[in-house]
Amino acid sequence: MTPLPEEVPCMLMRGGTSKGAYFLAHDLPAEPALRDGLLLRIMGSPDERQIDGLGGAHPLTSKVAVISPSADPEADVDYLFLQVAVDRPEVSDRQNCGNILAGVGPFAVERGLVPAGERETSVRIRMVNTGDHAIATFPTPGGRVDYTGDAEISGVPGTAAPVVIEFPPGAGELLPTGHAVDVIDGVEVTCVNNGMPTVLVPAASMGVTGYELPRDLEEDVALADRLRAIRLAAGRLMGLGDVSGATVPKLTLLAPPRDGGAVTTRTFIPVRCHTSIGVLGAAGVAAGLRIDGGVGAGLATLDPASERVRIEHPTGFLDIESSVAATPDGPPSARRTAVVRTARKISDGTVFPRAADRPTGGH
Repeated sequence: MTPLPEEVPCMLMRGGTSKGAYFLAHDLPAEPALRDGLLLRIMGSPDERQIDGLGGAHPLTSKVAVISPSADPEADVDYLFLQVAVDRPEVSDRQNCGNILAGVGPFAVERGLVPAGERETSVRIRMVNTGDHAIATFPTPGGRVDYTGDAEISGVPGTAAPVVIEFPPGAGELLPTGHAVDVIDGVEVTCVNNGMPTVLVPAASMGVTGYELPRDLEEDVALADRLRAIRLAAGRLMGLGDVSGATVPKLTLLAPPRDGGAVTTRTFIPVRCHTSIGVLGAAGVAAGLRIDGGVGAGLATLDPASERVRIEHPTGFLDIESSVAATPDGPPSARRTAVVRTARKISDGTVFPRAADRPTGGH
């Protein structure tokens, strides 16, 4: 068996409203099982505090990006996202993360995978989890990544340089079930896939307002049971099979806006209630609100003259540029999706994985 490394080059970065460990693929084992075991030790899982690793005791701060040069002619780098569970020995590659995506371009330049431009750099990224593509553009004055700037995003203190992420129209159907509305467990929902499988649910249909604090929603056992049943059924309808062990589809509760945005959201990942909203989840919400007959049509306030959709979440808002193309004889499709995020390099160096657990029991 190939010995596991005792130390690994690692960059810790904030991407959007998440934080994660970024690695070059060749610095990790190629075998997924060995790689995932090593990452659990690096992040400090399973442990609800992740006290012995880099993880921050929350799904939003227990994330990993694995970056490598891409063989795809339409991409510069490949980005594999891995969600490391906090209190379970699980590592999942069944979803993308649009927040961690914000750090991929800067990381690729920092590691020399992509040459920096004199003013700004655009990095073409293939998201390995789904095969989708994105282009991240960010300032590189004098050929160096500049993380300072005046861009501000909700959920992150201070300001930083903008990272503009544009998503080309994705492969597959925007409405994977073929319907603007599906009825699951007596509840009308809209299932969309605009970068991430997402199920939109009117909050009122679940007996809540949609304005509750995340911790209050998490403590509602009856709500959790209903959401779990809807998610499992939606996964099958969306062609994802049994999603009991997966983190997608995400569920987002919708309510009318309260602070001048288009809609208020509460998103579950999949059990914890997000303190903001993920980029790709927001992309799904923004597109879903534009679907005629969808569950968001009567809740959202949209400006028909603008592509911008301001999505309210528990700690502020996220702006998405989104447009949907309607066809007279076929289903709607996503035409454009773009978002401004920020990223910051927190530390760069070497991480030392926790020692492997020794066998216990027996004599």
